Amino acid sequence: MAERTPAQVPGRGRATASMADVARLAGVSSQTVSRVSNGYAGVNEETRQQVLEAMKELGYRPNSAARALKRGEFRTIGVITFTLSTTGNVRTLEAIATSAAAEGYAVTLLPVAVPTTDEVRGAFSRLEELAVDAVIVIMEVHLLDAATVKLPPHVQVVVVDSDAGDHYTVVDTDQAGGTRTAVQHLLELGHRTVWHLGGPEDSFAAQRRADAWRAALTEADRPAPPLVRGDWSAESGYLAGRELAAREECTAVFAANDQMALGLLRALHEAGRRVPEDVSVIGFDDIPESGSFLPPLTTLHQDFAEVGRLCVQAVLRKMRPDGSEHGTTLVPTRLVLRQSTAPPPAER
Repeated sequence: MAERTPAQVPGRGRATASMADVARLAGVSSQTVSRVSNGYAGVNEETRQQVLEAMKELGYRPNSAARALKRGEFRTIGVITFTLSTTGNVRTLEAIATSAAAEGYAVTLLPVAVPTTDEVRGAFSRLEELAVDAVIVIMEVHLLDAATVKLPPHVQVVVVDSDAGDHYTVVDTDQAGGTRTAVQHLLELGHRTVWHLGGPEDSFAAQRRADAWRAALTEADRPAPPLVRGDWSAESGYLAGRELAAREECTAVFAANDQMALGLLRALHEAGRRVPEDVSVIGFDDIPESGSFLPPLTTLHQDFAEVGRLCVQAVLRKMRPDGSEHGTTLVPTRLVLRQSTAPPPAER
């Protein structure tokens, strides 16, 4: 491309160069400029470079919003979530963003301040303003149903960590399977039963783990002790742990997450009950710090990266013309054995 003086360059002096300006400078058609802008094949490399040089010289930037409207897609996925204070939500969001970027999609976060139907309805009402192709919802599905949200016709939905049945496409950790693994591990060590430090009642994951804990004990013909609840925090685990530590018959505890298990370990230590010599403790999540607890925590590993990847793959499938059926995909957990579980004192 021959060098031109400022007076000869079309588009110079304007606030914004146009596609026609680029075409004239590069000596090609506007259609060729459009094909280069959109990354289409069929443009030889010499012509492509010529167009790119003209764009650079003129400071031309393709109008991505206009292209999106023309194509009917925005290459953006919305994520609606209630809280970022829990390990699961944060790590799932991170995995969704990473997987979306690998597919050439951006992520727009729509936080819900409080878990009410009005807040959820408001978050969905912003979808059209933000121009997203799909939405991934990380919250309890009953809030969606109660909010009676009306989605823009082109927007597809995938729900994470929820009991949505056949109404939505769901990706979730195998809550029940992981819980059964935890209970079976403790029973196989020789413990008569397993106590449960559960999460809050309004949490689907907490309820699914509590139900599976009770079912696993029933299947093993073992008594189910009273359920003790926390709110996912280490502090709530500590307060519940003080109650459990006072029960001499308690020799094994399955905590619904690692942070509550951390508080439980502190309560047991303060009460003079050794872990695992007197009480075995197992958690759920396998947070990065769990291997540095004292003692290192035996726990169920959740593959948040796989959950996020499958969420993105699910919405991309649903965006295809043939779409996909609703259903639930469960991601298996993995037992990580460390030093917080052992046979009960009577078995040693």
